[in-house]
Amino acid sequence: METTFTGNQSIITEFVLLGFSELPDQYFLFFIFSTIVYLSTILGNMLIIVAVVSSPGLHTPMYFFLANLSFLEILYTSTVVPKMLASFLRKEAISLAGCLLQFFIFGSLVTTECFLLAIMAYDRYLAICYPLHYSLLMGSKHCVGLVVTAWLSGFAVGSPIVTLMAQLKFCDSNHINHFYCDFKPVVGLACSDSRVLQATTFILSVICLTIPFSLILTSYARILVAVLKVPTGARRRKAFSTCSSHLAVVSTFYGTLIVMYIAPSAVHSKLLSKVFALLYTVVTPIFNPVIYTLRNKEVHQVLKKLYLRQLSE
Repeated sequence: METTFTGNQSIITEFVLLGFSELPDQYFLFFIFSTIVYLSTILGNMLIIVAVVSSPGLHTPMYFFLANLSFLEILYTSTVVPKMLASFLRKEAISLAGCLLQFFIFGSLVTTECFLLAIMAYDRYLAICYPLHYSLLMGSKHCVGLVVTAWLSGFAVGSPIVTLMAQLKFCDSNHINHFYCDFKPVVGLACSDSRVLQATTFILSVICLTIPFSLILTSYARILVAVLKVPTGARRRKAFSTCSSHLAVVSTFYGTLIVMYIAPSAVHSKLLSKVFALLYTVVTPIFNPVIYTLRNKEVHQVLKKLYLRQLSE
């Protein structure tokens, strides 16, 4: 353990990630499961990006947002999962600066995803409810502006939180009972006053989670009303299937985040807290490419053409 000394008090400058220390006999299963899911997430999202970039037919707002979502998923799972996999094999140490950096990048990317999912729901709402005005409302400049705003907003929200965290002093235990540097386990180790930090984090969490989630629910509710007006048939069944699948993924993602950051007292077990975190760090990212894109026939055709082209070269 690395420490510096200030007077009679030692200040911790390095942490140890305990991971799933409550289940030592299950480490190997966790390692295999997480490795397979992580590699599948990277591969699935890379295929989506390649398909969208290489095919002019997929140069539409919906696929532009999906490509950004896939790129984001690759970044934020890669911020956490490799360190988590290493913790299954040995006690994984991380410096205070490295811990804050991991939290900042991961938290900013998660916030960006909250905004991006809301933009995607709004895009589907415009496409289904205002098809005649869709191309005007979702022009290329508008799409780029929305995505840039989502990315900048995500990192802007993370900045004040990590700045306040950097002012904390850690002088007792250096063991983080988690598989990455999450807010609650890290702040719980601080021996200085963290009330301003916790209040700031709570307020920003409420704003960044409830507002986008409300926009998503409102968009899909209006989509549902519009779909119900369509005569029964394949188009109506497809719309219902798509909306229900999207809502399942979105509800899992937002639900776990709301429990973790807005109502953390609802999770009484540290193990349960890690399971919730596992949902939005490992499980949800593998669902996104499957639900949003890989079920799509247009993407299937593009990937098939790319595969056949590679075989012919």
